[in-house]
Amino acid sequence: MEKHLFALQVSHLLGEAFSREWIYEQIEIPKKESMGDLSFPCFSLAKTLRKNPASIAVDLASHIDHEIFSEVKATGGYVNAFLNQSFITSHTLKQVLTAGRRYGEHDIGKGKTVVLDLSSPNIAKPFSMGHLRSTVIGQAISHLAEKCGYKTVKINYIGDYGTQFGKLLAAYHKWGDPEKIQKDPIKELTKIYVQFHEASKQDPGLIEEGREWFKKLEENDETALELWRWFKDASLKEFDKIYELLNISFDLVRGEAYYNDKMEKTITEIMKKGILEESEGAQVVRLDEEGLPPCLIRKSNGTTTYATRDITSAIDRYDSFAFDESLYVVGHEQTLHFQQIKHVLQKMGYSWADHIHHVPFGMMLKEGKKMSTRQGKTILLEEVLQEAIDHAKQNIELKNPDLPDKQKVAKQVGVGAVIFHDLKHDRKNDVEFSLEQMLTFEGNTAPYLQYTYARATSILRRAQFDPDQATDQLEDSHAWTAIKLIRRFPEVIEDAYQNYDPSRVARYLLDLAKSFNQYYAATKIIGNSQEQAHLTFIYTLTTVLQEGLSLLGIETPDEM
Repeated sequence: MEKHLFALQVSHLLGEAFSREWIYEQIEIPKKESMGDLSFPCFSLAKTLRKNPASIAVDLASHIDHEIFSEVKATGGYVNAFLNQSFITSHTLKQVLTAGRRYGEHDIGKGKTVVLDLSSPNIAKPFSMGHLRSTVIGQAISHLAEKCGYKTVKINYIGDYGTQFGKLLAAYHKWGDPEKIQKDPIKELTKIYVQFHEASKQDPGLIEEGREWFKKLEENDETALELWRWFKDASLKEFDKIYELLNISFDLVRGEAYYNDKMEKTITEIMKKGILEESEGAQVVRLDEEGLPPCLIRKSNGTTTYATRDITSAIDRYDSFAFDESLYVVGHEQTLHFQQIKHVLQKMGYSWADHIHHVPFGMMLKEGKKMSTRQGKTILLEEVLQEAIDHAKQNIELKNPDLPDKQKVAKQVGVGAVIFHDLKHDRKNDVEFSLEQMLTFEGNTAPYLQYTYARATSILRRAQFDPDQATDQLEDSHAWTAIKLIRRFPEVIEDAYQNYDPSRVARYLLDLAKSFNQYYAATKIIGNSQEQAHLTFIYTLTTVLQEGLSLLGIETPDEM
């Protein structure tokens, strides 16, 4: 609110030479509170106004006047505005008290639908740490979309088709042991898949065997289909254990194979549009005008491709949900693939293809290298989650052995630690797997945020705070940093969604927790002459902290 008002005031004084949107983008939050709460740099105005920045700043500062500002002054080439603490504090506390957990909501997505493709593990492979990113980033973005008023449809598009299944079927017929697979399907199937990959280096003929088995699968060979269904059912049961731990659900779980009998219609449509071409026995759509390589639609041996299925599924999703946005939360190594899909759909005449967005993210690395199932270099997510829960349980036994429902709290803390370790990083960056960092209960971690929340709620319990007795009249400079952060929560939500970047919420929550702990260290709360006002402030802070963590998929225990 105040940033928009500041931009409005500056815009009014500058006239039409500079747009209000541009002015808003220039406004900064000073690193030091002594320099003000908002700052507008005047350096880029100098050339147009033919005045030095310092003079422009003095002129602007002398004409800005509003009750929301206690002082506006020029410092060098900056216009620095100090907010009216009493006004802002009262207004902010009232907003949170009125809205409760709905604080921070927007209506920018009202009446609109967002379809999200997230998680999407491959059957017959372990759910590794590498799959965590798409799962938790996608889940957080869906929560942010809902907070902004959108209806969301979360799709888990299971990788249950493709040439790798031909390799797996070939591997099974060479080395598969039905009893071992029945006992521990994912482990055994991974083992023979890795064995196939290693053996094919010495015997290239195995690759051809894999292609032949995939062709049988496409032709509905009964033996291939029966094994494929077995592998799929066993995998989905294992995946459900992970999703239950992460507290993640989907609106639609659909495998790539669902589109097997629908792809011919897509290929026929592409052909009728006159954009399908022959190339060395294969069929492609050329994308030369986009500076992209051709999109392979059908291979020379007659089999379809990922692209064929993704084009078909995109059409099906629009027909089913009439989405306003379709987000694919998939690693950055698939960037070219999604560029091709989008441009093929555009060439087919689908205007809605403009609203398809690939939301890429960096890789989860192990010792600086990509994790790989084929090379047997994976870290199982279920094992990491369980170890995190066990570690949290040990901490509880050591520090608070009488805590009620210890197992539930250990799960909340352990799982939260794993999720936050991922989400605190900018999604575009690679993340180095570090169990030690993930399980640290100090610093920039979920346990730190959860402990801050538990500490704050314990104060409210001890004081028997009643929200019906809340007051918004707090005068305390130690709470001011946190008040300003609470006020920024709606802005952070909108910014995080528009950039599809949950890390902006994660970093915000760390700042909020830090500001509370600094306030807590400097302030006597119970017995203070403003006790009720302090308790009201703490109540609003716990509301925002709990809601922020919930948006990231992290639970908040009342006691730790």
